[in-house]
Amino acid sequence: MKKIQSLFFHRAHEFTNVKKVVLLAINAKYVHSSLAVWLIAAGVLRYTLMPHKVSIVEATIEQPGEDIAERVAAHQPDVVGISTYIWNACKLSGLLAQLGHKVPGAVIVLGGPEASNNAEYWLARGADHVLPGEGEYAFPALLDGMAEKPKTPAPEGRRPQAAGGPGAEEKHLLAPIDPYNDEYFAALGGRIAYLETSRGCPFDCAFCLSGGSGVRFFPIGTAKLWIHRLSQSGARTIKLVDRTFNCNADRAYELFDYVIGLDTACRFHFEVAADLFDERTVTLLGTAPPGRIQLEAGLQSYSERALKAASRRTDILRAERNIRALLEPGNIHIHIDLIAGLPHETLPEIIDGFDRAYALGAHTLQLGFLKLLHGSTLRRQADALGIRYSDKPPYQVQSSPWLGATDIRALELAENALQHTYNKRRFLLTLEYVLSATGQRPFAMLHGLGAAAGNHGLDLPDYAERIYNFCAKLPGVDKHELSNCMTRDWLGMVKGKNMPGFLKNPDISRVKAIEAAQKRLGRKIRRDEAAVLLSGKGVFVDSERRDPVTGLYRVHYI
Repeated sequence: MKKIQSLFFHRAHEFTNVKKVVLLAINAKYVHSSLAVWLIAAGVLRYTLMPHKVSIVEATIEQPGEDIAERVAAHQPDVVGISTYIWNACKLSGLLAQLGHKVPGAVIVLGGPEASNNAEYWLARGADHVLPGEGEYAFPALLDGMAEKPKTPAPEGRRPQAAGGPGAEEKHLLAPIDPYNDEYFAALGGRIAYLETSRGCPFDCAFCLSGGSGVRFFPIGTAKLWIHRLSQSGARTIKLVDRTFNCNADRAYELFDYVIGLDTACRFHFEVAADLFDERTVTLLGTAPPGRIQLEAGLQSYSERALKAASRRTDILRAERNIRALLEPGNIHIHIDLIAGLPHETLPEIIDGFDRAYALGAHTLQLGFLKLLHGSTLRRQADALGIRYSDKPPYQVQSSPWLGATDIRALELAENALQHTYNKRRFLLTLEYVLSATGQRPFAMLHGLGAAAGNHGLDLPDYAERIYNFCAKLPGVDKHELSNCMTRDWLGMVKGKNMPGFLKNPDISRVKAIEAAQKRLGRKIRRDEAAVLLSGKGVFVDSERRDPVTGLYRVHYI
């Protein structure tokens, strides 16, 4: 046991041969799946010196901890391994206690970024081991360390070192572990599938845990094989977890080209650095089938001081040019990110950056808040910088010398309105009209909307009426045109929901509009698929034609 003690954080424990293992994933939502547990299970099969029976349990943070513990206990495990992240950390403390009652004597092993960077905390709350490093190597080594006498030789000629996987050279020589077996596909059930074609990041951002180790690329043939298999799996969305997918331009081009040529209805989501795209890749992406590719580009900040303080290297002007070029063909969904709370960035600077980012016209603009993650450089520097943050996951910034608590509240109000309108593809014509009619900047308008019409558990018709009431009072807004915009928005963004009463035109019958729409479409439509604007013009929605990029239905005038 001395070797294991030197390689893992642990509490003292006596072990016999281990045979039953449960790998537990606690996802943020049901639609999510876990790649980590399947990868570790495949690592156990490849690297352990003796056979183990491994079962996988996937749950969500919304499920009662007692129910999760009972599902684990049903397998009567000797060892329970849990992948930990900021989204499930709050669930874990209670769950560990429940596992102690449901499966007494089982060894609880935590891995993943949340536990491995905060080991003592979790050891004090019921974990027996906390594993740093790459789980598909570290967990099999721990299982062997628990066994009294290995029964069979290793299936591979040489096994990797236990703590953190193999050495630098060996990492390049080892074939990547394939987690995609028949059991995986049976369990996936159409949920979002995750895929890793490289590991590490070329950058060293102070708010992130992925940088500083360089990038290891899996063989491109293996990457293509996995992409193809997942494209035929029934999953609607495949998310690549490569931290900066396009850091190698030639490799990214080849894989983008492969994805574009597939015969599949899947969407592929890539995290990219927008400033790293070259012209030929932008041109290639313009040929992708509509909706095939989604790109998430982290701009993070427009402040050079903030980017420098966070060790973030971004050519903002080039990133903007590339984003506009990628948006122009209208075939790719673009998601861009900003982070509020970085050192040296004030509220006016964040607002200026937000307005510039909004003007790019991306389909999603995420205004996130700095999270001081365990193990990150900025968390270590927080006290010296004067940054205050929550002691509970996700450790969000609360104030700093450059951003007060009142400033953060203002940002949260704007973010709420942004999330429930623009980012959900709701009331887009309305937002465009109001910004044009009032001359307001995007942040100012959304902040006002967030303050006046907060969305906390409201039904969509009630939220729509609050939006109308707020916008109708703004100087320069014509109520009839506002109503017309919201009516067209409603038809395009929802399906099978009656128009809210405040948007219905009481003076004009929809019968003629419905008849005209049915003649145009050559089929019958529901009453809620047509409307008459206050201008007297009829409109209808083709509910069988949904834009694969925006998710909106096509709205036509009569």
